[in-house]
Amino acid sequence: MRLDRVRFGLALLGIVLASLATGAAGPVDFVALLAPQIARRLTRTAQLPLVCSALLGAVIVVLSDLLARRLFAPTELPVGVLTAAVGAPYLIWLIARGRTGGTR
Repeated sequence: MRLDRVRFGLALLGIVLASLATGAAGPVDFVALLAPQIARRLTRTAQLPLVCSALLGAVIVVLSDLLARRLFAPTELPVGVLTAAVGAPYLIWLIARGRTGGTR
């Protein structure tokens, strides 16, 4: 078995799956910025906890999707709108807190 072909195939499969998910849900930019910061605060570690970040990112997207569907029913909002509405103020708060010398 040629390892280069297997790696290429797996990378291609990952790209296709990520593009399908993005096409279905829309771009959900703030989850990638929000989940690691919340996970770091939950676990209270200096390093980024990858598993916790991934699970928290999935939970954020699922909850945002449920809220986007139910909040303004029968009109459905895109998930990216709701994650940006929650994620942007939180990230602004993190930046402001970091500049004033708050504890991280």
